[in-house]
Amino acid sequence: MNLDPSVANQRQISYTSLAPFLLMTFGLAWGILGLFILRPEPMVATFGKLTGQHPLFFLAVWAPAIAAFIVITYNSRLEGLRRYLSRLLLWRCSPAWYAFLLIGIPLLFFSGSALKGNLFAEPFPVFSVQSLMVALVLTAIKGPIEEFGWRGLALPLLQRKFAPIWSGLILGVIWGFWHLPAFLLSGTPQSAWSFTPFFVGSIALSVILTALFNASRGSILLPMLFHFQCNNPIYPDAQPYDTVAFVVAAFVIVWLNRTAMFRKAGATIDVISTSVNRANPSHA
Repeated sequence: MNLDPSVANQRQISYTSLAPFLLMTFGLAWGILGLFILRPEPMVATFGKLTGQHPLFFLAVWAPAIAAFIVITYNSRLEGLRRYLSRLLLWRCSPAWYAFLLIGIPLLFFSGSALKGNLFAEPFPVFSVQSLMVALVLTAIKGPIEEFGWRGLALPLLQRKFAPIWSGLILGVIWGFWHLPAFLLSGTPQSAWSFTPFFVGSIALSVILTALFNASRGSILLPMLFHFQCNNPIYPDAQPYDTVAFVVAAFVIVWLNRTAMFRKAGATIDVISTSVNRANPSHA
């Protein structure tokens, strides 16, 4: 059921809201990690050593979601937040996208691992059913939560000004750069990786996510599933070679969706849902 256009417009978040969103996102995450970088001894003495499972690391990772919730609630109150969260119920998309999410992404990681030469050299990363379940739950409630902010708020706002391809590239640069402090701290998952391949990979992932986001008419659920798959603990360590696989995939997906990716018409630009998503499979 559609809202009256005048009411829907009043509830929409303005493009200028991107600035406070980014300020809060960077301020919270970089503030927490920056204190551990610049003031390690008092921070460790007070809060303990920072690791990927530390509550403060979770808080830093959740910064985009927290910032999005604040911006939306401030501008559109709880009703606007409720309609924004209804985008979690958007799941209809081309079967090709589901095939990519469930089969294609694992194949990309295994391809990267083959390039790295450790496809059969390293043991399975999880050693018991219990540890597997814990790892999967922690993965589900960490990185994917970012998507409330990046694809939930930032991407539709960027697509009001830029074609999807440019919006995806811009957001990819921001998204990759936002992770930088985690590479400067021992104990974080990123501390064992090289930043440059990760940064390039973030841009490639952002472009793919942009195509998926528009094909699903603004779903938050499917980008969260994508993010989970990219962090899935059961896949082999393919850093930095998985970057090559995802860059190639990004080029292929942009080519297959070239009409939609290079024009603003048809891109999802609403932060707050104004209608129910009907069955409408889109691009491959």
